[in-house]
Amino acid sequence: MRLTAYSNYSMRILMYCAMHPGQLVRIQDVATAFDISKAHLLKAARHLGQLGYLSTVRGRSGGIQLGMAAERIDIGAVIRAVEDSGEFVECFNSSTNSCPIAGTCKLTGLFRRGLEAFYQELDGVTLADLVGTGTELRSRLPLLELA
Repeated sequence: MRLTAYSNYSMRILMYCAMHPGQLVRIQDVATAFDISKAHLLKAARHLGQLGYLSTVRGRSGGIQLGMAAERIDIGAVIRAVEDSGEFVECFNSSTNSCPIAGTCKLTGLFRRGLEAFYQELDGVTLADLVGTGTELRSRLPLLELA
């Protein structure tokens, strides 16, 4: 299993915002800190805002910040929301599946149970659990002046 870069970028945005509680951060700050394209981050930030995980402020002095307390952001829920895991394998989608052994093959059930076990590990872990005080994580990132 491999998560998409989109999920990775989404988590980095949330973690960066959690490391700077109560502050507006710019997408450019996140891009610089993690050496990621700003364009890729903009799409993820927009989606996270639509989901309520981020609050966005437009304009020259704008930026993003967490849309709810880090303690309320469940990592399993975030990954489910941003990761298209509906078709982990072809046979998960009965309308597009073309595998001739679907329905008798035991891999489908095995993959479903494995995927659910993966999400169970993420469920109940919050953004606050991942970031803590943020001090150690911030020490690994370039020092940026936030507005």
